[in-house]
Formats: sequence, C-alpha cells, structure tokens
Amino acid sequence: MSDKPKLNVYLCAPRGFCAGVVRAIDVVEQALRKFGAPIYVRHEIVHNRYVVEGLKRKGAIFVEDLAEVPDGAAPVVFSAHGVPKSVPEEAGRRNLRAIDATCPLVTKVHREAEIHFRRGRKIVLVGHRGHIEVVGTMGQLPEGAVVLVEKPEDVARLTFSPDEPLAYVTQTTLSMDDMAEVVAALREKYPRIVEPHKQDICYATTNRQQAVKEIAGKVDAFIVVGSPNSSNSQRLREVAERHGCRRAQLVPRAADIDWSLLEGVAAIGVTAGASAPEVLVEEILDALAEKYELILDTITTATEDVSFPLPRELRERVA
Repeated sequence: MSDKPKLNVYLCAPRGFCAGVVRAIDVVEQALRKFGAPIYVRHEIVHNRYVVEGLKRKGAIFVEDLAEVPDGAAPVVFSAHGVPKSVPEEAGRRNLRAIDATCPLVTKVHREAEIHFRRGRKIVLVGHRGHIEVVGTMGQLPEGAVVLVEKPEDVARLTFSPDEPLAYVTQTTLSMDDMAEVVAALREKYPRIVEPHKQDICYATTNRQQAVKEIAGKVDAFIVVGSPNSSNSQRLREVAERHGCRRAQLVPRAADIDWSLLEGVAAIGVTAGASAPEVLVEEILDALAEKYELILDTITTATEDVSFPLPRELRERVA
C-alpha cells in the first residue's frame, strides 16, 4: 500500500510533436545521413533545447546568420519557422546547398501574403513582434507592405482608409482566443478586409489548445512541457490560465518543475507544445510518480493523421 498522496493526472491528447516539427527534424537527420556531418541549421530547427542538443550531438551546427556558414559543400537547413526571402537569395549568391525545412503551413501563409500583394492589397499580419516566424512572413514582401498588429489596441491605431484594399494573415501559433479578439477588431474597423480562405492558425495549435480548454476547469494545476521560446507552448500555458487553471507552468524538463505550485493539488493536467518530444512528457510523469501515486487518464479531443513530405532533394534518400 503506497503512502504517497494520490494525484489524478489528465493527459491531453493530442499533445507534443506536430507534422511540421516531425518533418523539420527528419530534414536535419536525413541531410546528415545523405551528406554527412557537419550540416548547418539557420536558427533552432524547432524551439526545443532537448531536440536541438540531440541534433548537435549528431553533427548539426546551429547558427543565427548565414555569415556564420562557411563556403563549401556542407548543406544549410532553414528552420521550420520560415525565413525572409533575403536568406535563400543570399544562399543562392554564395552557391550554398540550401534545404528548406519551413513548415508547409507557414509556407501557406507566405503564399497568401504574396497573392494579396500582387492583387494590390495592403496586408495586416496578426502575430507577435520579433518572433522568428513573423520576421520570416514579413520578409516575404518589400518593407512597408505588411503591417504587424498584436492586440486590438494596435488595430485602433491603424490609419488605412475604409476604402483601401486590405487583407490579413496570421502567425500559425497564436492563441485562438487572442486571435479572435484582434480579428473582430479588424472586421469592425475594416468590414471589407479580405480573410484567409482557411484560418492560418495551424491544426496542431488549435487541437492542443482545445484539449487544454477541455481539462483546465477540472484540475488544480497544469504542466505544459515545452521551451520558453516556443510560441505555441507559451500559448498553451496562457490558455490553461484563461480557462480556469491559475496554477499553470511551462516546464522545459522535469528538473524545472516548480513544486510549490503543486502543493495540495488533487488533479493536474499535462500537455506538451508542438515542438516538445514525448520523452519529456514521460520524464515529467516519472518525476510526479516519485512524489505521488498517479491515476492517469487521457482526454482525447481530436485525432491527427497529418504528414508532410520531405523536400525533394531528400526524398530519394528515404525511398
């Protein structure tokens, strides 16, 4: 008979890796197999330190600027978040072997923005200033073609005339609730604004947030497994707080758990951001099991079967 206190643990499903992250990691691993180490990766391939460190051990070298990539045959991979057009252009001028691991759902937003620009529309991008995905999306078009808004107050400050042709696109990893508030403000101020044919927030972000919403009101605390620089992971923590769970924490590894937030809890929710591997969820559960007798329950709100093909230059290797 265990003398540990009982703890009901509600596991969100889906959680963890999305198809875009799986593809991006596969790109690096397949490039290492095909070309050998080292290969260079511009920016973290996905925002998770555990994943990045694992790829470093296999021979990947992570850089923030192409100037750090030496001339030669070693490939350079662009991260899942996408890059401004100036980056592949620079790689072309230097004859670097560039491999694009941009998530296809981010590329979809890039193409939407380009189409709007060709049709003479000014573009409003809903997203977080400075985020690598936002930098990449804004960098698809000439400076000034895209205006960034983060919150409804930013919409109020826009100075477009009511008759000016406008369209909006969004970062793929936003909070659904936050995005809805900003879009409502855009629609109210500019009723003729052109919307995406299909929402830009990706299926994985939507599904993971929905699972958190389902559980947040039933638990005393929430652990979101993910890195602090992961936008979708940060949004999961915010969603848990917004929907009734005030003791939510974002935890990169088990060693980072703030145990003071778990004092006196009887039920806890656990999820993982789209760039966090399942092994880290298992590590968190092992840490909880050292202090509690766990009663596990998985709450499934969606089933995912999405997959994306590798870039053409790597498909032959897999086949």
